[in-house]
Amino acid sequence: MCGRYAYIGPIGGVRKLVVIGDWDWLPDSNYNISPTQEVPVLLKEREQIHIRHLHWGLIPFWAKDPKIGSRMINARSETLAEKPSFKNAFKKHRCLVLANGYYEWTGTKGDKQPYFITTLTDEPFGFAGLWETWTDKDSETTIQSCTIITTEASPVIEHIHERMPVILNPEIYQHWLDPELQDLNELIGMLEVGKVEEFKFYPVSRDVNSTRNNRPDLMQPINLQE
Repeated sequence: MCGRYAYIGPIGGVRKLVVIGDWDWLPDSNYNISPTQEVPVLLKEREQIHIRHLHWGLIPFWAKDPKIGSRMINARSETLAEKPSFKNAFKKHRCLVLANGYYEWTGTKGDKQPYFITTLTDEPFGFAGLWETWTDKDSETTIQSCTIITTEASPVIEHIHERMPVILNPEIYQHWLDPELQDLNELIGMLEVGKVEEFKFYPVSRDVNSTRNNRPDLMQPINLQE
């Protein structure tokens, strides 16, 4: 599961990881990103990697109602090649959802403690994601949307939650984004061998529970003994 995360601008850190063909805006920092928001994503079209704002919650191109996207913020890696909602995007429309870390909760219902989970480098990274373009048949308006791929949690963080978003190693970013790669078995293998397995994590303020809160200190560690 990945239902809340953070991205810290500017774009400089991302450009160290992948060559971006063009951008006409710089993503703003957002310390408490939630589903249905517009999120910064890298995708490849016309031989170049572009940075785009996409709606978080994938709307399949065949959907009759765009509201379906609110139920598709995550896509399980184990069934990507089978699920009608994701199979086309997995084959042709892969992306990287830009982030610096994500939030996960552990504990009993009503008393769950949030944790911030990130990589060991403190640099921006990309969640493995999928994207689609949906067109309203009546108005001909379009919505580009995305979902974050999840997998079984690394042993390092499985005590917090049994699932985690797939964070890809930078060396396979170019390969993952290549729309010419459409072999499903190769793609499934890439998700398995190309994912990050080592993380650091720490408890953070429960202020992150409210999507109205959006401050840098939400990502800062707290002392649970206090």
